[in-house]
Amino acid sequence: MTRRGVERRSRARHRHGPIARALGFALVLGVAGVANAASRIKDIADFEGVRENVLVGYGLVVGLNGTGDSLRNAVFTRESLVAMLERLGISTRGANLNTRNVAAVMVTASLPPFARQGSRIDVAVNALGDAKSLLGGTLLATPLLGADGEVYAVAQGALAVGGFEAKGAAQSVTRNVPTSARIPAGAIVEREVPFALDSLPELRLALRNPDFTTAQRIAAAINARLGGAGARATDPGTVRVPIPAAYRGQVARLVSEIEQLSVRPDSPARIVIDEGSGVIVMGDKVRISRVAVAQGNLTVRVSETPQVSQPGPLSGGETVVVPRSNIEVDEQRERKMVVLEESATLDALVDGLNALGVSPRDMIAIIQAIKAAGALQAEIEVM
Repeated sequence: MTRRGVERRSRARHRHGPIARALGFALVLGVAGVANAASRIKDIADFEGVRENVLVGYGLVVGLNGTGDSLRNAVFTRESLVAMLERLGISTRGANLNTRNVAAVMVTASLPPFARQGSRIDVAVNALGDAKSLLGGTLLATPLLGADGEVYAVAQGALAVGGFEAKGAAQSVTRNVPTSARIPAGAIVEREVPFALDSLPELRLALRNPDFTTAQRIAAAINARLGGAGARATDPGTVRVPIPAAYRGQVARLVSEIEQLSVRPDSPARIVIDEGSGVIVMGDKVRISRVAVAQGNLTVRVSETPQVSQPGPLSGGETVVVPRSNIEVDEQRERKMVVLEESATLDALVDGLNALGVSPRDMIAIIQAIKAAGALQAEIEVM
């Protein structure tokens, strides 16, 4: 190739380089947009059997600086303290205990799936009596029980309190909740929950938001990945996946591959309304038919502007206050009826409602009126 040809080719490459890069960037954005519309199966469904178990226990927190339970009011704290001291060989039954450095607490934790003996989990500690603060306290050894009454972990350790309380003679300050605390890695697992994952004949996926369409899409995505038709949706909340022969003894690998698959979940047309706060949340499937809406409020404003009547000098009259009232009636005649066209998208519906220029609370009444007129194709849920 001649030198001139090489230079021409080089100039063409530099000229088309930015264009090619721009097109490549656009393609990346397009792929990212499609990917963002879908969700991983692990984010919309759970594998049955792979779940946490709640634990609960009752214990004592000691070392408080006079902010614990009043033993005269909290009988359970006094009895627990006496029983604990008796187990340690100290008899205090019948004695007049009057300490404020002890508090009875409830200890809660979640036992992760496949937690092994000796592993540690976080625990939450909450006061049960009339303690003022758990700041500076230490939780004594507390057994944590499961739903079957068995001990699965034992918690103990210094409390981490995120709140505090300061009090003076005329003012007090409280930040957050000083009677709630946490102990990071504060419990040791003593008993495992048996679950043989590799012995399962099939996997069952439980959808967090049951839906027939979403369940069918999950089954189709799994069949496309495994190259078979074994996965099937048995109901809106369950998808069954038989263990293929290639994954026998390697169920964990199968779970890992399934939970990374992307599926676009479907959702019903629903509007959620919180009457207390005036919050309105609309789903993407909400549609309305062509309807005309008028909104207005009759406002009557009464204002009092009393005036003082002052008689002339030497007239013998008295100074009196003369009432004067001003009444204004606003019928909002400038507000006309607005036609909301049949919407094909959520944006069009929101734009049509915003065209009325109403507040969120008035919009709640309008949405309910449109539903009563039969022009709203969505379910309304009032919280």
